[in-house]
Amino acid sequence: MIKLRYGNTNTFYIPGADGGLLVDTDWAGTLPQFFKAIKAAGIELKAITALLVTHYHPDHMGLAGELQQLGVKLLIVDVQRPFVHVPDGIFARDRRLSYRAADENAATVISCERSREVLKALGIDGEILPTPSHSEDSVSLILDDGSCLVGDLEPLAYLEAYDANPGLKSDWEQILSRHPKRILYAHANEQRL
Repeated sequence: MIKLRYGNTNTFYIPGADGGLLVDTDWAGTLPQFFKAIKAAGIELKAITALLVTHYHPDHMGLAGELQQLGVKLLIVDVQRPFVHVPDGIFARDRRLSYRAADENAATVISCERSREVLKALGIDGEILPTPSHSEDSVSLILDDGSCLVGDLEPLAYLEAYDANPGLKSDWEQILSRHPKRILYAHANEQRL
């Protein structure tokens, strides 16, 4: 797994035996920085087969439509479908940004229950879980090697501070039941368990 940081959001590239998966992008308008980052990491664009967005906030999906135009397959988890175009209005306010909306019709819609087989087709062993305590459309990617990509889920270290949020506790219980070895956040440092 390769961590790419070309803006404010950690983006991760996971090479698979039959394709590579990009998890999250950054804000719209960061495509030139994205290309510099993948070049510096030795990743060719054609190696990025699919994109998974952990949730449809502007700082996680800003390049999704542009990457689709470049041949990257967008994977939309069914629980995310109603939220895919929420950022469109936010980006429309800033005419200076080059923003292309995600094309739902060209995307592959999957369920969490079917995620293991979709990832396996890329040569990646893992599953996608719904983790809606951050936002209703949030998902986390749990890899069988013990890596867990959680997007903007509140860090595990803060769980006690959020005692009043039973959804956060439930999300972490679900993740921890998979026995992760490391947690990778979109805006925080990696946490080893």
